Amino acid sequence: MCVPVMKHQKFGRIVAKMKNQKVRKTKGVPDNVDRHVGQQLKSRRILLGMSQEKLAESVGITFQQVQKYERGTNRISAGRLLKFSKTLQVPVGYFFEGAEVSPKAEPGGSKKQGFSDGEQESLTGSMPEDVMSRKETLDLLRNYYSIKDPSVRKMILKMVKSMANGRTEKK
Repeated sequence: MCVPVMKHQKFGRIVAKMKNQKVRKTKGVPDNVDRHVGQQLKSRRILLGMSQEKLAESVGITFQQVQKYERGTNRISAGRLLKFSKTLQVPVGYFFEGAEVSPKAEPGGSKKQGFSDGEQESLTGSMPEDVMSRKETLDLLRNYYSIKDPSVRKMILKMVKSMANGRTEKK
């Protein structure tokens, strides 16, 4: 079977064109680790009472870029992460604390379970998963730790615990 030369040459140009094209990643789908790092960035910024504008200015970027980092839309380079850690007064590792590691990423290919090697009850109980990233929680923590007198903080904690226990007992 003979293929006409024109069609064969045209096919060759199409293949050559396809080889020269860059393969684009899917836009709009942030990686889980990027989202986690961004959420940690946002949580720490809010905990310190810092605006996106002030954080952006301190590391030499625009506040829109901070927004993209916080959503996990854009990845944070190592150098920029170091600048953020210094500005927000945390070690670089802080941004990765609590990040889910896929089972494939760990040696041996299995996810570590902990001391019991089985399912464990969550310490958070019935709390929502995102409780530590909520503005309300961060405001509460910031204001709580702004109380200088440790005995007053202890009394507030005791009061909140008794209110929470009273709520659960009535169920």
